[in-house]
Amino acid sequence: MSKVQVQHVSRPHRFGFKGCDIAESTMIWHPDNVNLYGCTIGGDCSIAFGVEIGRGVVIGDRVRIGSQAFIPQGVIVEDDVFIGPGVTFCNDKYPPSGETWKEGPSTVVKRGAAIGARAVILPGITIGQGALVGAGAVVTRDVPAGMQVVGNPARVQGPKKTFAGLYNDVPEEM
Repeated sequence: MSKVQVQHVSRPHRFGFKGCDIAESTMIWHPDNVNLYGCTIGGDCSIAFGVEIGRGVVIGDRVRIGSQAFIPQGVIVEDDVFIGPGVTFCNDKYPPSGETWKEGPSTVVKRGAAIGARAVILPGITIGQGALVGAGAVVTRDVPAGMQVVGNPARVQGPKKTFAGLYNDVPEEM
């Protein structure tokens, strides 16, 4: 992943952005209802209502994050990624009760990937470049670059479809 170029912007403490590096060109919708904790967010991003981004998370440039998404410590999101509403990243496969939490392997979302609404991504997963995670999928293993996964648990359905691919398959009589 190329280093995220971020210009440090001092945001008002009342918005809960203390300790964050947020590029000036990033749009945070309803900042009173967004929780950001010591994260780094690149340029030209869009952060929707109710999003929570944890300490140490790195978000690249031109990333769109839908409402109510949860991105905890240990997640890296590269450039040009779409994260749909309600997407949940997990950072501990076996959460301890009453024990000290230990950081596990990082979850990485590669450049150009898209994650549909309400998908759940388990810890230590890599979502490959240009991959598509269908809405509601539960991702328990790595997603290969350019592939589409759906279901619970998420299974590869084949190459990610593009708009051109969808419309090229329509019979001529339609």
